[in-house]
Amino acid sequence: MDKCLLRVDEAAMRLSVSRWTIYRWVQEGRLDATKIGKGSLRIFQTSVAALIDQNRTWDAGVSKSHRIP
Repeated sequence: MDKCLLRVDEAAMRLSVSRWTIYRWVQEGRLDATKIGKGSLRIFQTSVAALIDQNRTWDAGVSKSHRIP
């Protein structure tokens, strides 16, 4: 079962970017996050999955509307 909330380092690893990029994307609204406790930032896994899906490269001739769920 996937975790609902990811640490910044976990999100960065899944997206193959730096942790500073994760902070910037949260600030820009590209990723949804929440603070836990006094300042620990957690990224919603669904937000990471949505970002991956939005930027997925599809094979030529197959549009997003014709993909199999």
